[in-house]
Amino acid sequence: MNATAPTSRYFALIPCAGNGSRAGTAGPKQYERVAGQPMIWHTLSAFAGVKRIARTLVVVAPGDGFFERNPTTSALVVPCGGATRAQSVANGLRELRRAGAVDSDWVLVHDAARCLITPQLIDRLIDHCSKDEVGGLLAHPLPDTLKIGENGRVAATVTRTDKWQAQTPQMFRLGMLRQALEGADGQVTDESSAIEKMGLKPLLVEAGAQNFKVTYPEDFAMAEAVLRGRAR
Repeated sequence: MNATAPTSRYFALIPCAGNGSRAGTAGPKQYERVAGQPMIWHTLSAFAGVKRIARTLVVVAPGDGFFERNPTTSALVVPCGGATRAQSVANGLRELRRAGAVDSDWVLVHDAARCLITPQLIDRLIDHCSKDEVGGLLAHPLPDTLKIGENGRVAATVTRTDKWQAQTPQMFRLGMLRQALEGADGQVTDESSAIEKMGLKPLLVEAGAQNFKVTYPEDFAMAEAVLRGRAR
């Protein structure tokens, strides 16, 4: 009798080591309260609602202290944040391996400040990517016309027909992503970019415009409105 091949598992990795300098907050933006809770709680709650996620790992900056002061999550929190997002993710992948993940397992990397993610969107990404040879990411077709600026004036207009806004989670095999990040030398702003540098083409999985990343001060009010609306 042939042995049954082990089933790949799904892990979530949340980089949570940034300081959110563009958000105008006194501290890291992911800990600001939105709709009555720190933003990171909304993010972690969505992943906790997906039964297929075997473990969620949160990468925080050394000396962060937030989770020690607020020990209310079942996620594995590790103070291994790096100077860049790519470094934090690479360090998080090493910690996932220490926690028992293997190269053939899937890792869903998600922005801590993308607090409007839902279990339904996470499941949608898994459903679309779990049979794919590369993996993929949530994304939203660009609705706006893009302009290239030069000295405060329009230098050119960019067609929007084939443009997508990259979102997260971004889902790839642990081994493939680790190799991609090692080859990218930290010069990437998301995981898909690292995979693309290997000559691969990640799958685009359409998501809604609500899965935006809280980046600027005005984004907090929009996120608050969406979350309050869902609670009704």
